[in-house]
Amino acid sequence: MISACEEINRTIGALYTCVEVNEFVRIRTPYLYPDGDVIDLFLKPQEDVATLTDLGESLRWLRMQTATLRRSQKQNRLIEDICLNHGVELYRGMLTLRVQDSVNLAQAVTRLAQAALRTADLWFILRSRSFESVTDEVEEFLKDSKIPYDRGEDLIGRSGRKRSIDFHTRLSRKSSLIKVLSTGNRSSARSLSDRAFASWADLSHYKVGSQALQFISLFDDTQDVWSEEDFALVRDVSTIKFWSRPDEFKKTLIGETA
Repeated sequence: MISACEEINRTIGALYTCVEVNEFVRIRTPYLYPDGDVIDLFLKPQEDVATLTDLGESLRWLRMQTATLRRSQKQNRLIEDICLNHGVELYRGMLTLRVQDSVNLAQAVTRLAQAALRTADLWFILRSRSFESVTDEVEEFLKDSKIPYDRGEDLIGRSGRKRSIDFHTRLSRKSSLIKVLSTGNRSSARSLSDRAFASWADLSHYKVGSQALQFISLFDDTQDVWSEEDFALVRDVSTIKFWSRPDEFKKTLIGETA
């Protein structure tokens, strides 16, 4: 019976190299992650159906490009689309394929390598995320959490000026006003904090009375642009929450102790 490495060398050996590593056969592909690392795949031979996998390296690489361990709903949907388009299964963070015989091995290797490459390319989406896309992610989170909200509400401050609020939520225990602070530019982080402070201070009359609202400054800390001074500026006029900790954010909205 022809071995996996012999089949690789016979069919696509000009571009791929193959070596046995413990219980796996490592297949080195010609594809690269955006930082230049080589995309390796691993074949685990079995009696009837072999398993081809990236051992989770594609999603691990993608996760290392951001400060947060949490993928957005949009990114998860894109990964699902990639798997569907290439006929790949996502299992425990690994891209996997079943290979039933050596005849289909070359095709399976090519498909899985392309799926790994497309997954890594989501890095460009992470790099180019705009303020609006982060606000969209927050909206998706509120929808998934079944938290009623209004988006893009304008309230009149004590100064008579309109102050724009990203979300106004209402639950049985509390109602909240939320401002999303997101930027990829360190130099603009302070100006966002300044504007948030000015808005919360001007709207302070909404924090008193029998129907008092809580103010939440939601920092997109997936970008390493914020300083302690930015947090300190808005801490006295609002509750600070971080987008990398959605469970804490949700508890605050509900009125539970985070």
